[in-house]
Amino acid sequence: MMLLSEEDGRSAVSLAREALRAAVLHEKLAPPPLPPVFSGKRGVFVTLNRDGELRGCIGIPLPVMPLGEAIIEAAASAALQDPRFNPVTPEELSLISLEVTILSVPEEITASPASRADEVEVGRHGLIVKGRGRSGLLLPQVASEYGWNAVEFLDHTCTKAGLPPGCWRDEQISVLRFEGQIFSE
Repeated sequence: MMLLSEEDGRSAVSLAREALRAAVLHEKLAPPPLPPVFSGKRGVFVTLNRDGELRGCIGIPLPVMPLGEAIIEAAASAALQDPRFNPVTPEELSLISLEVTILSVPEEITASPASRADEVEVGRHGLIVKGRGRSGLLLPQVASEYGWNAVEFLDHTCTKAGLPPGCWRDEQISVLRFEGQIFSE
């Protein structure tokens, strides 16, 4: 995964903050000039927190659009379209901190289903579980935040997909891993 510099990371966070503000205030965003790395297609998630609690998290896991556009879309969606939360209000803007996670391209874990946990490094890998018409994704930092081991991380990703824990051991289920570079305010 091509890493962003710290300066590029600050630009990513600043862009997400401006996109959040514009979305909540229903203003048009005029993005600032961005370094060339923001023109490349990358996956990204924007996470919003308020008082240390999740307030919204939406992303674009696959590299389907330029990183700059993906950050803008993810920030606006996290603020207004996360189905778990009411839309962010203008009064909340100063209370919200945000995090931008730039993703590597997800790769399928090709090990036998029973040994998939051996291919997951907690704190490094994020996971996607797909199957039975469902999918779920958890970012790399989630397992570390909750103190999960690889098996627990896989189980929780299954649950996020609306599937039973342990389904990652089924050969009909696909498990993908990715890495993320995290930038925060």
